[in-house]
Amino acid sequence: MEFLRLLLVFVHFIGLAVLIGAFIAQLRQPSEEGRRRPAAGVLHGALTQLVTGVALVGVREGALDLPVDNTKIAVKLLVLIVLLVLVLVGRRKPLNQVLFWAIGALAVVNVGIAVFWV
Repeated sequence: MEFLRLLLVFVHFIGLAVLIGAFIAQLRQPSEEGRRRPAAGVLHGALTQLVTGVALVGVREGALDLPVDNTKIAVKLLVLIVLLVLVLVGRRKPLNQVLFWAIGALAVVNVGIAVFWV
């Protein structure tokens, strides 16, 4: 089970890299009248984060019987859900600059929560 947990952490980090990397790469592209559609990589990275994050909590709590800070996980999940909603809305209709930048900010906030919330 420890190998599964480490594999999930590995894929979780890859999802993070894809999410933030695709967001940063998209900043170089011109916007349509000040509006942008989030790239597919942002969506795929966020979904990878969601699936592996939920699986990590399940493995830690269920199989390995390790402690989980449910408040921290709930906050991280809420931030990710808001991010995903913005991405999904933006994939259908371009977002203004504030909402587009909110996607990147929420991704970074989620990393900060993971690192600094002890």
